Amino acid sequence: MKEQYATKRLLLIPANKSLTEAVTDYYVRNRTFFQAYDPVCEEEFFTHRYQRVRLDLDEQNAMQAHAASMVFPIGAPNDAFAKYFIGQSYLAPVSTEQVKVFNVTFEPGCRNNWHIHQAEKGGGQMLICVAGRGYYQEWGQEARELHPGDVVNIAPGVKHWHGAAPDSWFSHLAVEVPGEKTGTEWCEPVGDEEYGKLK
Repeated sequence: MKEQYATKRLLLIPANKSLTEAVTDYYVRNRTFFQAYDPVCEEEFFTHRYQRVRLDLDEQNAMQAHAASMVFPIGAPNDAFAKYFIGQSYLAPVSTEQVKVFNVTFEPGCRNNWHIHQAEKGGGQMLICVAGRGYYQEWGQEARELHPGDVVNIAPGVKHWHGAAPDSWFSHLAVEVPGEKTGTEWCEPVGDEEYGKLK
């Protein structure tokens, strides 16, 4: 099957239709498009589209269930820092005055790169876990599994990463500890082989 064909059409599912009805309607509306290819390609396209929509719906349901499990919003896609993450993360400001606090949400398998919070005086970061299951790891140490209610105190100058477990959404509040001449030094990604050892 030619995978690129599946990206040429969008499938929207009305609230009053089931998944099967929506996919069937999609097929009927695009019959002319399908008829340009042989029956085998047509059947593979239809099967692929159904499976893809089913997967997308499962992901949306998991995300909605995660959002319902916490009092803080998931927020918007964390596009500004996307280059420092593997996978999709989301960011929701909780406090932007006095002490900055953000709710950071990771999809399953998402994690940020190794990084260091630098400061000439004070500084560092606190993580307060609010939903799902994730991990925190310092350089040279074993990864620590995180659950709602767990708190991580990260001193300035410590190389570390944090993110979701492979099979779970994860959210934590990131609290920026006030300091002088603070900043974040981003380092290498957490590799698939290294991350794959976690459960």
